[in-house]
Amino acid sequence: MINSMTGYGSAEGVLGGVTYVVEIRTVNNRYFKARISLPEVVAFIEEDIDKFLRRQLSRGMVSYTLRLKDVSAEAFFHLDEAALRSLIKRLSRISSGDANCHIDLGSLLTLPGVLVPALPDDRTAGRIRKKVMTITRQALKGLKSMRATEGSALATDLGRHCTVIKRNLSRIRTRSRTGPGGYAKKLKKRVDELLSSAKLRLDDEVIAREVAIFADRADISEEIARLDSHLQQFEDTVGGGGQAGRKLDFICQEMLREANTVASKASDTNIVHRVVDIKCAIDRIKEQVQNVE
Repeated sequence: MINSMTGYGSAEGVLGGVTYVVEIRTVNNRYFKARISLPEVVAFIEEDIDKFLRRQLSRGMVSYTLRLKDVSAEAFFHLDEAALRSLIKRLSRISSGDANCHIDLGSLLTLPGVLVPALPDDRTAGRIRKKVMTITRQALKGLKSMRATEGSALATDLGRHCTVIKRNLSRIRTRSRTGPGGYAKKLKKRVDELLSSAKLRLDDEVIAREVAIFADRADISEEIARLDSHLQQFEDTVGGGGQAGRKLDFICQEMLREANTVASKASDTNIVHRVVDIKCAIDRIKEQVQNVE
């Protein structure tokens, strides 16, 4: 079964008293595109996460967020106390004698090199990487489950539109078989009316030749067969599942091409009306296919 590109999954785990929370959201996009948001202290695992997501998801806009909870300030940042003391000493010397001058420690902490991310050692980094990737797999499992559920709903809706196309295509096929015969009667009646006043009679062979030319020009049997074939291929692809979005989009374009050709060749208003219904169904299918992975 096909999968939707819209989904959400989350998971969390605890390591060393710190709670790691992963959230993954996806929406439709023609290509794969990931936006990964990580705290600076664990930014070293961004490449691993990106590679993992690319292996697991083929299309869609992916928003990945990792948050840390229950973590102490010491685990987040390292304070260079020597640099801070040196700054305070210098500023005190400069501001001595000025009663209106005071030193704001909060502003000093924003200066480069005073408060920096506390980077873990190699051993700790390895444990964090392993833990985060485990949680990421759990979140991705929930995401895929939701995308599969959405995909099932999409498949049901697509099947409903395919039924509309089938019904109208069947009626067009039946109607097209009577086209040349109806055209012959109308042509003969019109010619008889025009020539009756002149008491002339047109050779039946001439009428038969004209009808044959019309039948050849208005023949839509090949277009009907191709449209029916595309429709069957579309349904097989939906049922087959996998990464079917791009293929389904291409099949939709081919179905629309055949429908337009039928409309341009048909002279029967009933057939034209049926084609309009088919094209409306194809347009709805094209909108839904944009959400298929």
